[in-house]
Amino acid sequence: MRILGWYVALLAIALVAALLLQRSFLLAQTSAEANRALDQEVASLRLLAGGVDPGTGRPFAGDVAAIFDIFLARDVPHDGEAIVTIVDNRPYKSDVAGADLARSRLVNEWTAVDESIRREVKTAEFGPVRYLAVPLSFDGDTLGVFVAAIMMRGRLNEVDTVVRLGALVYGSIFLLASALAWIAAGRVLRPLRTLTDTAESIGETDWSRRIPVEGDDELAVLGRTFNSMLDRLEETFSTQRRFLDDAGHELRTPITVIRGNLELMGDDPEERVQTVELVTDELDRMARIVDDLLDLAKAEQPDFVQPHPFDLADLTRELAAKGESLGDRPWVVDEAADVTVVADRQRITQAVMNLMRNALEHTPAETPVSVGSRVVGDTAEIWVRDAGPGISPEDREHLFERFSRGDRAGRTTGGAGLGLAIVKSIAEAHGGRVELETAMGVGSRFAVILPIDRSAEEAP
Repeated sequence: MRILGWYVALLAIALVAALLLQRSFLLAQTSAEANRALDQEVASLRLLAGGVDPGTGRPFAGDVAAIFDIFLARDVPHDGEAIVTIVDNRPYKSDVAGADLARSRLVNEWTAVDESIRREVKTAEFGPVRYLAVPLSFDGDTLGVFVAAIMMRGRLNEVDTVVRLGALVYGSIFLLASALAWIAAGRVLRPLRTLTDTAESIGETDWSRRIPVEGDDELAVLGRTFNSMLDRLEETFSTQRRFLDDAGHELRTPITVIRGNLELMGDDPEERVQTVELVTDELDRMARIVDDLLDLAKAEQPDFVQPHPFDLADLTRELAAKGESLGDRPWVVDEAADVTVVADRQRITQAVMNLMRNALEHTPAETPVSVGSRVVGDTAEIWVRDAGPGISPEDREHLFERFSRGDRAGRTTGGAGLGLAIVKSIAEAHGGRVELETAMGVGSRFAVILPIDRSAEEAP
């Protein structure tokens, strides 16, 4: 309403100003036309007075009465125009319209004229009257006065008629433009109402509504920005909700175990020692679960990875060396690719270490585990290969989901089922993926596939 109010007010001011300007222009034009008509009459009189009497063929020689007679006989006045002549300070002859003026009080002014006078006076009988009074002199004596007058009432009435017609047209334009502005404002501001309705309808559980956006104007940009904000908020709340659901789901078991053992703990010192060890182990497992859940939550943030160039061969050998601290078994480097990769070295190390722990959990002791890397086209692979029992087809479908734990034979430890989900999140955060090759009774090979930035290899 405020926008429409300002528009209507400005439109009204503009139309009123246009109407006033039109009226001023018409009045000025009418005044100019009246002056031209008066000047034309006076010019015709002077032309006649400077010539000869057509009856005698001689100059008029001060015979103003003859001049006036001939002029009135020849003159054809226009509507509203009048001619009055004065001889010897008395009205002489006039045309039809001038006869009424000759009987008015204006004659007193005209009889005293000794120089040309142009005026406009307001009279009760005739309304505004514009006249041009010119004295006719001979040998220095004023012998008569010629008065050309125009009754301005009719011409001014014509101006008023045009102005009234203009007011009617402008008023119609004003009403039509206001109605169209109301409709246009409704259409233009509809996205704002939709935005308000969408914002009011969003609850804690429904973030699916979006504003339909069309065009490229400011409101369309606002709609896209609002939708983008909703996308970020939906993702944030989904991440928080998923984190809380996962934490509640996975932490419930160790808490139950700890509480049950503490409630059943007796006074026997050996039993207390065993209970403390069990509770400590469960608390450590809870800490690992919380750390894993935090890693998964961070994986959905834009700053989860911070890429820097590093040598993949060095990282491969370093990972094999770190594997010795995970378990007492042979660690083999199958291959080390001599290539520079632009990635987050710490996150890649975290992902491969998870794969290495996973291999230890599902392979018997003393069974070797291999680590390697290679370049395939525009990608680099870092893999962990074991000689375990393999993964069944039904387990492969959900292997990288949260809390998914395959029933692979040979499992030596218990986990929350978050390790492979973290590996997948790290790979996808780098624009890569995780691939699995497995065969029952032969073993499994997990590979993190990363894109290679060739410009990093050429950099000094």
